[in-house]
Amino acid sequence: MMDLNDTIQRLLLLIPPILLAVTMHELAHGWVAWKLGDPTAKNHGRLTLNPISHLDLAGTLVFFLTQTIGWAKPVPVNPGYFKNPRQGMVWVSLAGPLANIFLAVLSAFILKNLLGPISQMEAGQYFIKPILLMAYLSIQINIGLAVFNLLPIPPLDGSKVLMGLLPRDLAIKYASIERYGFIILLVLVFTGITGKIIVPLIHLANRWLIGPIL
Repeated sequence: MMDLNDTIQRLLLLIPPILLAVTMHELAHGWVAWKLGDPTAKNHGRLTLNPISHLDLAGTLVFFLTQTIGWAKPVPVNPGYFKNPRQGMVWVSLAGPLANIFLAVLSAFILKNLLGPISQMEAGQYFIKPILLMAYLSIQINIGLAVFNLLPIPPLDGSKVLMGLLPRDLAIKYASIERYGFIILLVLVFTGITGKIIVPLIHLANRWLIGPIL
């Protein structure tokens, strides 16, 4: 019974960090596209902090199963609005992972500098400890989401960055594998290959960001 309670508590603590990570990731894509001249995301109601507008059912389930990676509904982007479409797509694609890295750093700052001392107080065990745990989970989720999305597999952000850097003819050939991208991702996720890439990077980020605090 205790194990079930712990599992339920962990799942509840995962909800706020996951919703924030996904929302800020997609909002960052849309906001940068808008700033570069593309109103598509704005016109589709995706420049919002409402997580319901960004959630993808399958991607959210993967988040709860893996507790490190998942995905949301892609923000619609029309690079035809950009002065330099290839360069614009690179910046739009990088915006999401960079937003997650920022959230991870912010969570680490909260964990180390603001809440740590307060948690030593008796009252902190009831009110501050859940926030500490959410901040810790936020680091894992945001680093995992950033690294996962930077993998150069279509349609992930990393593939769009790579397409923008490759010569045009190679980029077109590379983009042609996008039709198989979702299948490739599912295989990589459920065979544990992505975990072998991402989990060590999460541990490395933990050492950099929070050190021996936990």
